Amino acid sequence: MNWPSHGSNPQYLYEAMGLALPKQYIDFSANINPLGPPPALKEKWPDFFHEINVYPDPFATQLKNMIAKSEQTPSESILIGNGGAELITLLARMLSGKKVVIVQPTFSEYEKACRAYKCEIHYHQLVEPNFELNLVDLRTSLMDADALFLCNPNNPTGIHYPTSTIISIIEECEKRNCQVILDEAFFDFLIEYDSFVPYIKKFSNLIIIRSLTKMFSIPGIRLGYLIAQPAIVSELNTLQSHWSTNTIALLAGELCLQNESFITETQDFIFNERKRLFAFFKQEEFVVTSSNVNFYILQDPLLKDQLPLFEFLLHRGIIPRHTFNFPGLEGRWLRFAIKGSEENNQLMEVLAKWGHHH
Repeated sequence: MNWPSHGSNPQYLYEAMGLALPKQYIDFSANINPLGPPPALKEKWPDFFHEINVYPDPFATQLKNMIAKSEQTPSESILIGNGGAELITLLARMLSGKKVVIVQPTFSEYEKACRAYKCEIHYHQLVEPNFELNLVDLRTSLMDADALFLCNPNNPTGIHYPTSTIISIIEECEKRNCQVILDEAFFDFLIEYDSFVPYIKKFSNLIIIRSLTKMFSIPGIRLGYLIAQPAIVSELNTLQSHWSTNTIALLAGELCLQNESFITETQDFIFNERKRLFAFFKQEEFVVTSSNVNFYILQDPLLKDQLPLFEFLLHRGIIPRHTFNFPGLEGRWLRFAIKGSEENNQLMEVLAKWGHHH
């Protein structure tokens, strides 16, 4: 089977399964804010048109200064990128040929990018169903490692690791001269979030990646940023193509970041929907990870492989994300984004049918 390596673009999934894409479907495979983009973005959109005949600012100065101010970090510590994917590629390029450890299961892009730059790749496998992360187990995986990729909150499980665990990992890696790449693409969905940005000054081995496309529901506009010590930022800067982030992305980013009430509204909405969904899963005896964000992985514990459930859902126009290309999951789970209330109701309706169909 040639499984698509990402969620979204469901036509490729149905094609791989030899199925026709239904006229009506709900895509649960992309972890995007169900509230859609901030309304202000639509209002300002026509104004953006007047900017497209000018080259974007290659230094992204305004957006960088805005982030620097809100994160209380010097702007020399910030790199703006064409989505998290570009920043991951730049890091892989910087790590060419080095030994990289990836905490699995996780986003497939780290490995893909690192393989392209001939890195030596090792997995540190977390064990289902709790996917606990601890330094003692990790120590052995870190032998001679040059870099560690860690996604927190983690994609695909939605689990947020304790701050103390992450700090002890950063300290251990610092002793070993190993960089820690902390991918926080979903940090802004967390109601209780301890920022790691203040630790950038203290640890020269810490690199934080953030995405603006998930919270603000703008994955069609690629935009993300990285925070690290200035020396790392300037090294990555030399590897980045000129004007890699377009004008509209920069303007949209500035607008989105001014929208704090939108973030709290989203967090509340997700929190309530997750509570509602998880109560239903418990009642219907589905197993689900203790997610803190806008997605989770689920399984029917009576099935060893979730393929029958996956097919059942696809036939009914419910599209989860398969987990065949997540090491340590290999199809034993399905990932779902938390969508709008109506879509979540439809998901519960179909899953209730599955229970009775069994």
